[in-house]
Amino acid sequence: MQIKTNQFGVIEFNSNNIIKFESGIFGFEQLKNYLLIKSENNVFFWLYSIDEPEIVFPMIGLRLIDDVYPQEKDHEAFGIVNMNQDISKITANLKAPVYINQSTNNGYQKILDSDKYPIKYNLFKEE
Repeated sequence: MQIKTNQFGVIEFNSNNIIKFESGIFGFEQLKNYLLIKSENNVFFWLYSIDEPEIVFPMIGLRLIDDVYPQEKDHEAFGIVNMNQDISKITANLKAPVYINQSTNNGYQKILDSDKYPIKYNLFKEE
């Protein structure tokens, strides 16, 4: 199987690589099947919809931001990144993490009931 992506061109994959989101991603509940790609020498991951490859979510592992970020059993927490040409405006959603188990290839998104985690966390701060 293969999908064509803007970032990486054509990507070959098999059904064992598909991550299933039973309830989809918020706002995209109809899309259930995704492919998680990590680019080399980059902290970002890309979550591509298999059903609609033009739908892609840039993500970052949230333990890079907060080493005590709430984890779920056997799942790694990712934040969806809002990209911007102005690097100081690139943000990650810490309030509604995407949890992925890469061993069982399943994932889900949930909203954390805590004011500690913002929807728009600036990834790059001016010094």
